[in-house]
Amino acid sequence: MITGTIVNYFIHCKRQCWLFANRINLEDNSEDVRIGRVLHELKQEGSKHHEISLENIKIDKITSDYIVEIKKSDADLEASKYQLLFYMKILKDKGIERKGKLEVIEKNKQDHRIHIFEFTPELERELEKVIEDINLLLVQEQPPEAIMDKKCKKCAYYEYCFL
Repeated sequence: MITGTIVNYFIHCKRQCWLFANRINLEDNSEDVRIGRVLHELKQEGSKHHEISLENIKIDKITSDYIVEIKKSDADLEASKYQLLFYMKILKDKGIERKGKLEVIEKNKQDHRIHIFEFTPELERELEKVIEDINLLLVQEQPPEAIMDKKCKKCAYYEYCFL
């Protein structure tokens, strides 16, 4: 079953996506993941809108205008965007249409902490292609080869892939 995290990982790294989807989870050992979880919890503490679980997704917040996803940093905005689009599609299929709002706690690479997305027909087609590609990836018996990239150094799977 595809989740928002799997969509995010597919955009970020196909190998990470395959490993995570096949229950090879090394994130519990990652300091960055722990920091992200704590920041996420702190961000929600004062909010009257709390995480919502629906089928295979967990939405950080939903308001009358937005589906909100909260991220620790803007390190991979494209992956976060597709995760949010995936949530928007799941809710749209249930008759709930909202804009997407991506809130970034630590702004490093982008000029803004808040990014707004409309779920256009073009983005919906792109997302459907991503979901199709994820399904093709996940039926493979082996993960894709590890390809060293600068983003790998901070990845929870770094040791698994390169040591």
